[in-house]
Parts: sequence; structure tokens; C-alpha cells
Amino acid sequence: MKEVFTMWKHTKMVVLVALSAALYAALLIPFKAIPLIPGITEVRPASALPVVFGILFGPAGAWGSAIGNLIGDLGGTLGLGSLFGFVGNFMFAYVPYKVWQNIGLIKKDDEPKLNSGKKIGTFALAGFLGSAACALIIGFGLEFLKMVPFAALGAIITANNTIPAIVLGIPIMMALYPRVKKWDLLWTDIMPEEELPKGGALARTGAIIMCLAIVIGLFGGFISAMSLGQKLFNFEGSAGSTPVIIIAGLGALFTFIGSFMQN
Repeated sequence: MKEVFTMWKHTKMVVLVALSAALYAALLIPFKAIPLIPGITEVRPASALPVVFGILFGPAGAWGSAIGNLIGDLGGTLGLGSLFGFVGNFMFAYVPYKVWQNIGLIKKDDEPKLNSGKKIGTFALAGFLGSAACALIIGFGLEFLKMVPFAALGAIITANNTIPAIVLGIPIMMALYPRVKKWDLLWTDIMPEEELPKGGALARTGAIIMCLAIVIGLFGGFISAMSLGQKLFNFEGSAGSTPVIIIAGLGALFTFIGSFMQN
């Protein structure tokens, strides 16, 4: 995970942060007028971008997604929950590029040219896991703050992010990759080799822990929440349930532990 911090030494990476943030915010803000949860979230076709940005731009895409979402919140949803939104949207882009590199479905050095079924499948899996990580962190945060029930918010964010990330993200990636490659803007081409993650057995183990933590934390949280009266996609039930906070919180914690293992 050290590249998340060392990338700030490289001008091109900083420019990619600004570009990613600007594009994400520009697509988020117009849809603030179509809320799914007033003051919390809205219809988000812009969710097609973080997975693409993460895989193409690496840590610059993750920072850009986090900052872009925060800028988008200025359009009417800024609040205490925006802190969790910042972290959740960071992971929305961070998790996909780690899945692409380390989960082992494709070769570590394979560039993101979606020219095979295996690469398209890996992109789709990365899109789902990034969306689920975002939902887990934001759902946990707003459950902890007693603002919105975990089952409702987590389910809405997962669906609202996954569908655009896959349906729109795949053609966007196919269109962008050749241009990004031609312009030497792939993050692995910009950052010096000594600052790139090394991969290996520890990174693979970290990726597996990260992915399992996301899935178990999110769906374990759903099961616990529903047993306490919450419903998926429905705001029945109250937020602030201790078992839900513990399960989702442990899922988020081990997501970060797995992330830090991937240096």
C-alpha cells in the first residue's frame, strides 16, 4: 500500500488525481437532483469511473475518486457521513487495481486491455468487490453514527455502484486503455520500478484476506441486520445495532489489514 503515499512525489500522478477527481465530481453533481436517500446518496452513473480510474491510474485513481466524491458532496450531501464516503470511494478504486494485480486470475504484469474473457471477468469481479468495499465502509459508518440502517444503505450502494461499474465501465475501459497507454499514463509506467508493489505470496495472501473481508463483512452485516428487523433496500428498522457494527466493523478492519499486506 506504500505506493498510495509515494505517488505524491510524481507530478504526473498528482495531475491524474486532479483529472480523476474533476471528472468524477462533474458526473456526480448533476445527478444530486435524483436522490435515492435524500442527503445521503443519489442515482450514480458516475460509478462507472472509479474502477476504470483505479485499474488505469492506480493510487492516483483512488485518491481522485475519494476527492471527487467529497467535491460531489458539496452539491447537497456534505455531512459527517462524508468522512466515510471519502474512505469508501477511495476503496472503490483501490480494491479493483489490487484485485487486478494480486488475486491471481490473470498474470500480475498483464496490462488492462480487455481482449479476453478472463480479463473481462476479472474486471467485473474487481468492479463488484470495489463496490462492495465502498458499501461496507459507508454502511458501517452510517450505522455507527445511527443515521441510516446498514441493510438498506449497504444494499443500495452495492447495486448502485456495481451496475454502472460493470455495464458502463467495461466499454469505457475498452475505449480509454489504448489512449492512456499511448500517452504513457498507466500508473505502472509512470512510477519508478522500485516504488511499485512487489507482489508475491504475501501480496496474494493480502488480496485474498481483503476480498474475503469485504464479502463476509458486507453479507454478514446484512444477515445480522435483517435478523434485527432491518430490510434490504428498505428503511424499516433502526440504525445503531451493536452486532451489525461489530461484524461490519471487523470486515472493514480486515479489509484494511489485507490492503496493507499488498506492498
